[in-house]
Amino acid sequence: MTNFRTFTELVLERTATRSAADAFVFLPDDARGSVPRHLTFADLDREARRIASWLRSRGAAHRPVLLLYPSSLDFITAFTACLYAGAVAVPAPVPTEQGRGYTRVAGILRDAEAAAVLTDAAHAPEVAQWLRAEGFTGVPCAATDDPALGDAGAWSAPALTPDSLAFLQYTSGSTSEPKGVAVSHRNLLANQAAIQRSIGTGPDTVCGGWLPFYHDMGLIGHILHPVYLGAPGVLMAPFTFLKRPHSWLRMIGDYGVTTGGGPNFAYDLCVRRVTDAQLATLDLSTWTTANNGAEPVRAETIRAFAERFAPAGFRPEAFFPCYGMAETTLLVSGIPRTAGPRVLDADAAALERGELAGARPGRPARSLVSSGVVRDFALAVVDPETCEEKPEGHVGEIWLKGDSVARGYWKRPETNKEVFDAAVSDGSGGHDAGGWLRTGDLGALRDGQLYVTGRLKEVLVLAGRNLYPQDVERAVQGADPALGSGAGAVFAVHTDHEHLVAVQEVRPGTATDLPALASAVQRRISAEFAVPAGNVLLVRPGTVRRTTSGKVQRTLMRDLFLQGRVSALHAVLEPAVRALAAPPGATPSPEAVV
Repeated sequence: MTNFRTFTELVLERTATRSAADAFVFLPDDARGSVPRHLTFADLDREARRIASWLRSRGAAHRPVLLLYPSSLDFITAFTACLYAGAVAVPAPVPTEQGRGYTRVAGILRDAEAAAVLTDAAHAPEVAQWLRAEGFTGVPCAATDDPALGDAGAWSAPALTPDSLAFLQYTSGSTSEPKGVAVSHRNLLANQAAIQRSIGTGPDTVCGGWLPFYHDMGLIGHILHPVYLGAPGVLMAPFTFLKRPHSWLRMIGDYGVTTGGGPNFAYDLCVRRVTDAQLATLDLSTWTTANNGAEPVRAETIRAFAERFAPAGFRPEAFFPCYGMAETTLLVSGIPRTAGPRVLDADAAALERGELAGARPGRPARSLVSSGVVRDFALAVVDPETCEEKPEGHVGEIWLKGDSVARGYWKRPETNKEVFDAAVSDGSGGHDAGGWLRTGDLGALRDGQLYVTGRLKEVLVLAGRNLYPQDVERAVQGADPALGSGAGAVFAVHTDHEHLVAVQEVRPGTATDLPALASAVQRRISAEFAVPAGNVLLVRPGTVRRTTSGKVQRTLMRDLFLQGRVSALHAVLEPAVRALAAPPGATPSPEAVV
């Protein structure tokens, strides 16, 4: 679609040719009666030049700049200003909560070695105080919504190449500590073109969403993609959606949104929380691409949402299951537009052996949703131990090559050699030229479709069998209605052998006999998977940690459990596992184990 060398050049062209048109419409929380805020392309250009001039005067060109904003138009102008200044934007959440939020953002600031921090006037005093407390006295902090900051007339275009860094996307940390993915202008332009080809977007597209702006899908899919197209974007804050899920669906009808989406839990939340009266007011007929980028996508979610919202004009073929990650900028694969989701009922026993075969009558099955076709990457499914490529229909680690693959993690050369420069073995001691990205995801190809089966680090190896935690979590949540709407995390801990541990949230007010509920979970796991299920923790809603995109942080939950930091309403634990959860010298919460 474009011949631009950098994304900055593209934005300058879009703001020049579309100056009077809306670039974005932001819908504030309607509980306060606020009116939508509009940002034209001309406004975006003017504000970005002003802020960029300040960044250039502070020597921020080619250096990281931390962006600490709530979801707002101010974030968009600040990110664009970094592009205009040739700086490297580092989106991050505002560290407004004590403890974990401050710790995470302080770690990002230290790792990125940011030259400046940008925020808004409402948060600037608190952010400045936090910087001083953390010892970052030499890092300037600026409120970009102050019109006196910078001079648009003093701006000059930066000297950039396709390989200049555009931003650092810090990973969500679903299985490890967050790392900064270094995304170049070449990566960004290549992936935007891949998104357009996969979804079929164009100038008539209207993008809309609520995902956090510092998250890769929120940033690249809901903010940068409409700019790439020269099309409008309609946005709302995550907390608005979480409080009133119907507001997202209402936005789709009010503004004629054609593309946008979220992870499984967003669609599940709409099914549970949107009332019949609210449903009667919705019009989802313009929604042609409902993205679902969870890994893996749940077939139950797709079926339930399509059935519930069919009266509002939602078409099942609008669902767009897809696969991607920060390390590939964003999108890797997607279902061809209007083809609709493809669900494979896979033989459960074969899947445990690493084979993708269709289910047989009377045998246990697992429903897998295809993540679509890989068009813009070279793809290999590889044995993670031997590094040999596996044939079609066999599960292995997904390896990728392509212009969208980032150059690596910021300041982590040893990790980059292992993760971003892997080589496929030919089985006789030889290897190819390397340069493969090891995604850490497991999957298989079947009939040209990619099926993502889980995370390599999270697979449960019990009695010599490979079980996927999301399958066990689904079984747990199906054991009783009191568990169906809560999050769960299943992981393994080791003594002289592996033990399965299931942590599951209980919906308040729906279950009074917790011991009976735990027994139901144990029976369900044992019956469906034929493994011991001696360890069940029933917990309050909100206990199970998730990433910003809704992925369950199983590795973190395992760590918290072993530290005795999972407070349970009721728990049944094997003696050996109980000892692990309260190691010698530790003082776990009185409610950590029961």
